[in-house]
Amino acid sequence: MSADLNKYEREIELFREQIPLLKRNVQGTRLVYLDNAATTPKPRSVIQAIEEFYEKYGANVKRGSHTLSVESTDLFEKVRDQVCHWIHAEKREEIIFTRGTTEAINGVAQSLSKNLLKEGDEILISEMEHHANIVSWQLHTSSRGVKIKAFPINEKGELRLDLLESLITSKTKLIAVTHVSNVLGTINPIKQITEIAHRHGILVLVDGAQAVGHLSVDVQDLDCDFYVFSGHKMFGPTGIGVLYGKYKELDRITPWLGGGEMIERVTLEKSTYQKLPSRLEAGTPPISAVFGLAAAIDFLETSNREICEHLEKSLLNYATQNLTDIPGLTIYGNSSKKISLLSFSLKEVHPHDLSTFFDQMGIAIRAGNHCAQPLMKILKVPATSRISLAFYNTKDEIDLAVKAIHRAIKILRR
Repeated sequence: MSADLNKYEREIELFREQIPLLKRNVQGTRLVYLDNAATTPKPRSVIQAIEEFYEKYGANVKRGSHTLSVESTDLFEKVRDQVCHWIHAEKREEIIFTRGTTEAINGVAQSLSKNLLKEGDEILISEMEHHANIVSWQLHTSSRGVKIKAFPINEKGELRLDLLESLITSKTKLIAVTHVSNVLGTINPIKQITEIAHRHGILVLVDGAQAVGHLSVDVQDLDCDFYVFSGHKMFGPTGIGVLYGKYKELDRITPWLGGGEMIERVTLEKSTYQKLPSRLEAGTPPISAVFGLAAAIDFLETSNREICEHLEKSLLNYATQNLTDIPGLTIYGNSSKKISLLSFSLKEVHPHDLSTFFDQMGIAIRAGNHCAQPLMKILKVPATSRISLAFYNTKDEIDLAVKAIHRAIKILRR
């Protein structure tokens, strides 16, 4: 696999040349960024797209008849078309811009708790969910007496799909599941989950935050009812996310925010709302971030996804091989279907100490519970260290990380 990384050395360098952050020095050495699951660094084209909005347009969208507003609105709506095409949605009205994955899940949870869920109903999640796909449902359904159940994972960090049917009852109304685990890297079989759910008349919401930067997503093929993701984990800016929903399901969603362009008519007694997608986009949207999202999609689409996926698989295999050889190191998540992410613990070294040690060498990794405390309990660890790779990372950077672990063992172990 290291031969594959050498083979594509020029392609990797071209990717890196587009990302200004990678030129930064940290602690007196060139930055090694291995925290892509938290957020990805931004290509110059994304930064420039945001600057261009403020320099050339700068107007609010949908509300003005002057030239700048008309131009801003036209470009804003073209991004909606772009996202629709990118994830293979059927209709542009199925694309709702949000501030991120968390807001999108909360919006759906709030609406469904009002219009679908009632006392005694059940929501199925998995044991590997991010807090955003746990707390959102707790927050909006607990007062209505809705029960949240989880289906388990096996020793490899894969969903026990064989148990799913047995967990479904006549009270089950929704399955909310991550496409890719931010701790284990596991790629979940969403299409199979959706097939099972729909046989029982159950809706499916998919948290795609960790998937969209690594996988080609086709929401029609997955057949999920809702799919949510954030721009900042796919080389786009922070503050922008997308809620996809099948039109018939979105059309039943009650607005979770009111005001601005989502209004059709307002009196002091009641209000009526616009049609989709405006009905679910209250207030001034994150316009500049939408422009940045468009540039991020362009970056991914022009980066030869086949090569990128091959590079990430090679990076994962190379890193796994080198980390496995380290005494006292345990990797969590060993599915054959996973993204380029490695969570691990090191005997007698706390993850936070290891992360600080890495930082002193100019290497950025993540340590903690990764917003997945229920999963940490199942893994029987308080926290893990996490190296998360993207197609611009290199074999040399992995070698530096491995060297840092060996140094940490000598210094930090007591």
